Amino acid sequence: MLFKDKQIRRYAVYVFFDADGIVDDYNCVFLKGLRSVTDKILVIVNGELTDEGRKKFETCADEVMVRPNEGYDITAYKLGLFHYGEEALLQYDEAIICNSTMYGPLYPFSAMFSEMAERDLDFWGITAFHKVDSDPFGTIKYHYLPQHIQSFFQVFRRDFMKTEDFLGWWKSMPEIHNYEEAIGAHEAVFTKEMEDRGYKWAVYCDPSPLEGFTYDPLRDFPRYLIETEKCPVLKKRSFYHEYGEAFSRSGGEATEEAFNFIKKHLSYDTDLIWRNLLRTENMADIKKRMHLNFILSSKIPAHKEGPKLKTALIAYIFYSDLAPAVMEYAANMPDGTDFFITVPNEKGLLAAKKAFRILEDRHRIEYRITGNRGRDVAPFLVGCSDIVMDYDLICKVHDKKAPQSFPQTIGLSWGHQCFECSLHNRTYVNNIIALFEDNERLGMLSPPVPLHGSYSPITGFAEWGGNYKITKELAGELGIRVPMDPDKEPVAPFGALFWFRPKSLARIFGRNFRYEDFPEEPVPIDNTVMHAIERLYPFAVQQEGFYSGWVMPDTFAAVQYDNWCYLNGGLEEAEASRTGGYFDYREFMERLKYS
Repeated sequence: MLFKDKQIRRYAVYVFFDADGIVDDYNCVFLKGLRSVTDKILVIVNGELTDEGRKKFETCADEVMVRPNEGYDITAYKLGLFHYGEEALLQYDEAIICNSTMYGPLYPFSAMFSEMAERDLDFWGITAFHKVDSDPFGTIKYHYLPQHIQSFFQVFRRDFMKTEDFLGWWKSMPEIHNYEEAIGAHEAVFTKEMEDRGYKWAVYCDPSPLEGFTYDPLRDFPRYLIETEKCPVLKKRSFYHEYGEAFSRSGGEATEEAFNFIKKHLSYDTDLIWRNLLRTENMADIKKRMHLNFILSSKIPAHKEGPKLKTALIAYIFYSDLAPAVMEYAANMPDGTDFFITVPNEKGLLAAKKAFRILEDRHRIEYRITGNRGRDVAPFLVGCSDIVMDYDLICKVHDKKAPQSFPQTIGLSWGHQCFECSLHNRTYVNNIIALFEDNERLGMLSPPVPLHGSYSPITGFAEWGGNYKITKELAGELGIRVPMDPDKEPVAPFGALFWFRPKSLARIFGRNFRYEDFPEEPVPIDNTVMHAIERLYPFAVQQEGFYSGWVMPDTFAAVQYDNWCYLNGGLEEAEASRTGGYFDYREFMERLKYS
């Protein structure tokens, strides 16, 4: 069917799911874009919907239906297509089924619909998935995955919808119990089934240039499709799906490249993406997909003008002999920065004043005796709680000896890395401040985790230690509800030196901690409120709508790269020792291909 020079009437079914029933602005922007090419929109909510969410949908849709979260989007599509009856469905020239798993429109939908109206088709979509010679889901009747239109956006034309082939397909749709069944019942087989029956189909984004490069062009080459094929959508999963999926197919750059292209070249508001992601997804996944690792120059300033943010330094000095070393790094803060130096006792006060006297003409310095209860955490959260919200940005540091490590060079090196990544030199510090100025969603930056000596096993679960339960409980107490997973590492400042926007830690400071909330010395090595708070910081940041990342100067990045290479070589040797030979890269890639 061709629609040339015809006024086209369209009906759309938009299937929505959110674990909390919250409608974000990206949903409304998508529906308003869809409204420009449709006459009627039905929103079907699988699961919960807040009252506020319903009100939002009612501004951009004709009807909102809430149903149990059963049968995945395929079942909801079926209900939506026939919600008003077959006769009513056939009053439209095209029917659209789509869902809330994508951001858009990146380009006006009118361009896509106008182009597709020129094609003689029975049904069409935005993107296609290429043929796979096996069945990774175990539910596909052909025992392989045929090329098919991806079901997050499909369009059916009226002459096709009149047929028994179309009507019978949906009427005979089986009960769907899981994702694999949903793929096998519709998405993976519908296109081939109807093509075999003589119906014509196509996709807006030409799949042929990427055939042989990838099975899923929108997943692996989103920037290419968006830039070259004018793809109007970007899948949400690109920002949070397990990183091994990206790493097994590429260097992992795809999502960040697509996001940066959209931000730089298109009018779509990328803050819509941030607001949704930070509310719904795990920060560790977002950090990996968006590579929130900031390597800043220690030689070239990012901004010609000076810092605009009102900035402070909070330092806790327990070891009096380290006061001069802390001062040397603190001296790299911009002139005029306010300093708050906390110490455990009078002896520490004398040592701090002696060390910092040299900076008194450049900074307003306030000294506070806070005791040593709660190590560096209580002096920060209790001893300085009255001044934190007076600033736009704060660098929080403390002296480090790590006397529990042996040899003690391990701990000393970790302390050195923390200070280098926080306050390397004045140019680097100004560049950190500039980064916060340029990225309004940036809430916290901390040094990357250590890789050397006994620290090298600290990856993934080890970063939680035994502290997940106590951190989760404290998060609940503070109303922090963003995703937290014991199998996904917190993007936390494990050295307790970090930069942050005070408003991003509003929930933690709003708790009004007291010194009595912290254990007295000697402190257990794990499972205390201090260990929980250290891990809770990034989740508190995320709850306020900000993201966390790692930061390091170019000088330390050079060291860290060799550390990663050495550590990776050790893992290869361990694998060879375990299996009796070096691992087969091709076999490994084949196993990962469909995982």
